[in-house]
Amino acid sequence: MSRSLNLVALLIVAALALPALAQEKAHKPFGFGKPATKEEIAGWDIDVRGPDGAGLPPGKGTVAEGEKLFMDNCAACHGEFAEGAGRYPELIGGRGTLKSDDPRKTIDSYWPYAPTVFDYIRRAMPFGAPQSLTNDEVYSIVAWLLNQGDLWPADKPLDAEGLRKVKMPNRDGFLAGDPRPDVKPDTCMTNCRTTPPKITSDLAARLGVTPTDRKGD
Repeated sequence: MSRSLNLVALLIVAALALPALAQEKAHKPFGFGKPATKEEIAGWDIDVRGPDGAGLPPGKGTVAEGEKLFMDNCAACHGEFAEGAGRYPELIGGRGTLKSDDPRKTIDSYWPYAPTVFDYIRRAMPFGAPQSLTNDEVYSIVAWLLNQGDLWPADKPLDAEGLRKVKMPNRDGFLAGDPRPDVKPDTCMTNCRTTPPKITSDLAARLGVTPTDRKGD
């Protein structure tokens, strides 16, 4: 009997000690890896916010240089005039088609914010070699694309300040929220009913598919 009591006591002590040991272990390093440096973090922290252009880097580019870069890095997929090639999408054109039977969602017809163009190109393009372009090269390509859509003059360099000022044609074409009632369910979880429930049919009982408390049923 004493052995059983001793075993129970030992198990209780072990159970009480486990949380403290787990917490102590959680605060200790695993013994491998190293803290990320500011330079390493900066290499991943490259996102640009669309509405206000937060995160746009220093640099600038021109439409003329952007045309050369586009021909070398982008035209094979998107066409020499950004009209699309093969199965790759067009980038410019289709303005005014969003309400038609054949909407064409391009940069100048659909995208609400110009800084997003810089963000996407810098992170994901050119296809097969993403993030291989310098900031100045990205600004130049964006300048050329906006110029193709009549959104940026050919003789004006593009930088972060200029990109923030570009108002895209479809900026006001997006809804702030979804107005459909079926995507806004009642979020009440407790004490939500204001009137008692009302039984409108006993069809299930008459069909014999639900139990009742009546005798003999």
